[in-house]
Amino acid sequence: MTELITVSMKNCQGWLLGSTGFLPSRGSLMLDTVVCAMFLVLLVLGISIYLVRSRREYRAHRAIQISLALILAVTVIAFEIDIRFFTDWRSAAEQSPFSASGLVDVSLWVHLAFAIPTPFIWAYVLFGAVLRFRPPEPGSYSRFHRTWGWIASLAMLMTALTGWVFYYLAFVA
Repeated sequence: MTELITVSMKNCQGWLLGSTGFLPSRGSLMLDTVVCAMFLVLLVLGISIYLVRSRREYRAHRAIQISLALILAVTVIAFEIDIRFFTDWRSAAEQSPFSASGLVDVSLWVHLAFAIPTPFIWAYVLFGAVLRFRPPEPGSYSRFHRTWGWIASLAMLMTALTGWVFYYLAFVA
C-alpha cells in the first residue's frame, strides 16, 4: 500500500510540476517557463530604461523596476525549489551530446557567474534608488544610480544569454 502511495505521489509531482515542459526540449515546465520569461524580462527592462532615458518617466521607471524585482524574486524562489526538489535536470542534461565533454557543466558555471550576483546588484541599485529618490526625480545620486543601473542591466542581459546557451546545450541539443 505504501508503495502505491509513493508511486502515485511521484506521478502526481511529475504531472503537477511537469517533468517535461512545453518547448520541444528535454527541459521541465519550470525551465521552459524561465527561458521564455527572460525574453519578457529583457523587453520590460528595455522599456523601463527607454521611459526614464527618453521620456523622463521617473515614476513609471520606478514602478516597473519594483514590480519586475518582486516578480523575479518570486520566480527565482519557485525555480530554485523546483530544481532542487522536483526536477531531475541532470538526467535530462546527460542526454545532450555536449554532456560527456563537460561543455554543459562549463556553460552552467558561466551562467551561474552572472546569475548569482545579478539579483544582489539589482537589489543594491533598487534599494539605493528607493531610499534616495524621494520623489523619483534626478538628483545628486543620479550619476551613481545610472552607472550601477547599467551594470545591473548588463548583468541581467548576460544572465539571460548564458542561461539560453546552457538551456540549448543541456536540453535542446
